[in-house]
Amino acid sequence: MEKTISSEKYQGPSFFFQLRKWAGEAVPVLILIFWSVIALFPIYLILVNAFKERKAIFRLPFAIPSGETFSLVGFETVSARSHFGTYFTNSIVVTVMALVLTLLFGTMASFALAQYKFKGSTLISLVFSIGIMIPIRLATVGILRLMVNLRLTNTLWALIIVYIAQSLPMTIFILSSFMRQVPQELIQAARVDGASEYHIYWLILPLIRPALGAIGIFTMIPIWNDLWWPLILAPSIDTATVTLGSQQFLGQYMTDWNAILASMTMSIVPILIFYLIFSKQMIKSITSGALKS
Repeated sequence: MEKTISSEKYQGPSFFFQLRKWAGEAVPVLILIFWSVIALFPIYLILVNAFKERKAIFRLPFAIPSGETFSLVGFETVSARSHFGTYFTNSIVVTVMALVLTLLFGTMASFALAQYKFKGSTLISLVFSIGIMIPIRLATVGILRLMVNLRLTNTLWALIIVYIAQSLPMTIFILSSFMRQVPQELIQAARVDGASEYHIYWLILPLIRPALGAIGIFTMIPIWNDLWWPLILAPSIDTATVTLGSQQFLGQYMTDWNAILASMTMSIVPILIFYLIFSKQMIKSITSGALKS
């Protein structure tokens, strides 16, 4: 009788322990699945409705295009009525130039702040940290006046300069911590071998590649999707970006949903390709920061 009671007491805690362990593993997965569905659902709606007739978009918005509802009228409208090739090229030029220059200036500044101790280094780091907290759009009027005085309105350089200024604070803040994790023995050995500071700088860059990949994704997506600065600084047809060019199909009394969804579908492709290329680097960057002792 005592053996039976003791075995029942043993089985009770074991069952609840297994249940608690299963719940601890399953709940985070369910939350991530739920969040992924919420995040991907708008993209699904854009993709499936871009290949439908106008009536089918409102009649069957969640259904996959069939033989009766399939249509390419949106893509035909975009190619015929807009300068989408120009918009697409402008977006690529602005995004790539802003990204490359942001990484170049950001890595140089981070290297200097992390490796050299000088008067004012703490103050400079504080200034960049404040730049993260203050939205750059608060200075829209001042930036517009500056671009007018420099005669840079309706040019791609106006957008590139603003996006660099917008992205540098976060870039320097993140990369500085990665620069400090580079072994000092490696840097000292390079200096003993006669390497210049520029040579050491280029030597360190491959060691922080995961951080560069993460910064690339976090910098590129807001620039590519931005509507505010193209509308303020470069609204002409020759300098309009994909996001701004898509707005021409929005009217006060009538909206061409086929063309809007088609242009949005084509604008998603570069972001998707870029993310697939650098997603591993972003994951490595996040996990290396999480596992740092």
